[in-house]
Amino acid sequence: MAMNWPQLLSRKRLGSDDEPSETTARTDYQRDLDRIVFSSAFRRMQDKTQIFPLSKIDYVRTRLTHSLESSSVGRSLGTLVGEQIITRHGLASAEASDFGDICAAACLAHDIGNPPFGHSGEDAIRLWAETGDYGKGRVGVLHGSQREDFLNFEGNAQGFRVLSRLQNRDNPGGLQLTSATLAAFSKYPRESCIGKGRFDGVSAKKPGFTAADRELFETVVENTGLIRRDPILAIWHRHPLAFLVEAADDICYRVIDIEDGYRLGHLTFDEALGLFLQVLSEPERQEKRLRGISGNKEKIEFLRAKVINQAIGQSMSCFLDSEDDILAGRFDQPLLSVIPKREEMNQLIEVAAEKIYNAPEVIEIEVAGFQVISELLERFIQVVDDVAEHGPQASSRSQMMILLVPDQFIGPDRKPAEDAYTRLLRLTDFVGGMTDSYAVSLYKKVTGISLPGG
Repeated sequence: MAMNWPQLLSRKRLGSDDEPSETTARTDYQRDLDRIVFSSAFRRMQDKTQIFPLSKIDYVRTRLTHSLESSSVGRSLGTLVGEQIITRHGLASAEASDFGDICAAACLAHDIGNPPFGHSGEDAIRLWAETGDYGKGRVGVLHGSQREDFLNFEGNAQGFRVLSRLQNRDNPGGLQLTSATLAAFSKYPRESCIGKGRFDGVSAKKPGFTAADRELFETVVENTGLIRRDPILAIWHRHPLAFLVEAADDICYRVIDIEDGYRLGHLTFDEALGLFLQVLSEPERQEKRLRGISGNKEKIEFLRAKVINQAIGQSMSCFLDSEDDILAGRFDQPLLSVIPKREEMNQLIEVAAEKIYNAPEVIEIEVAGFQVISELLERFIQVVDDVAEHGPQASSRSQMMILLVPDQFIGPDRKPAEDAYTRLLRLTDFVGGMTDSYAVSLYKKVTGISLPGG
């Protein structure tokens, strides 16, 4: 049993019964890309951490910049692969650009579910669910995937939730993206509770959707023909293009974090130069080209482009060489772990972890982010629970504070849900969707550190 490309390229839109568009002016996959670009969740990524939280330097990349760059790489990867796949399989109804547009759209959205303060924000939500004075008790009464959705909170699962439910929330299926784009977006096609160590491979490493969104994900699976890995548990093999989306992300943060580290003074010019040159297959040729470039900044930019281009070519070759195994679900590792220059590319991460990710200004803000996120969750879940359980008899403080929470994160008619899982889910939707700056601002207000107009 193997997946097949015609079904994998499904243009069926989640939540819509409309037939796929027949216009050639703008394809269904291009419409996906446009819907993501114009969504409010996408715009908020301009104030969400990539590496350096709340940076005052306008050069530093944010989640938005990183997503745009990943999308550019993803489009190149997808288009190059698409040209070969179409020739191999005689896909008369597909264009190479379709593959590129699917990957570009999925890459644009790949970080759209990340909470404030980057990956430390995910850790903060998990820690609160496990150890929070009030949160621990609320999460502790849940079971299975409902419980693990919080103990193992994951930005990728939240991203699927944003795309399929939270954006355009009055529409069934949210943004109503094509099933192909949603499946390519889903690097981890599994629920949160599957048993530790039971399934191997990179696609089983993290959850990709919440228990509340399982039915939506199963619709995507049905439309695209993903292969199921267990008869009971909700876990499938990846959509092949998800490997390209992952590779585009991996290429960008490995390479560009080194460039950012140099620009901010965490790496010397010689360090950045050496790291990039050792990745390239013909470093002597590039050194000759560098002699014609006057500025050090421009030299690093030139090499960054060369490294990215080479990584794209090697990732494409590895994907095409492994296509049969990918379609059969036998290949399940990041493409960058099998490219010829994998060790040199991995060294970029190792150096970044040592000299950039642990820089004092990064750690200081991330530590503060733990406090901000946990305090917001702890305070607001008590407020929502109080109103849910006591209605008009809830404390005046709760009735006042709940006004700070938008309607969509409370429930119809601003009545909190009766079950604890839904209340917790809406709360993490609320806090997880905040920008870094808004989270800090709201934290200061609810704790009395800063008063409006003060």
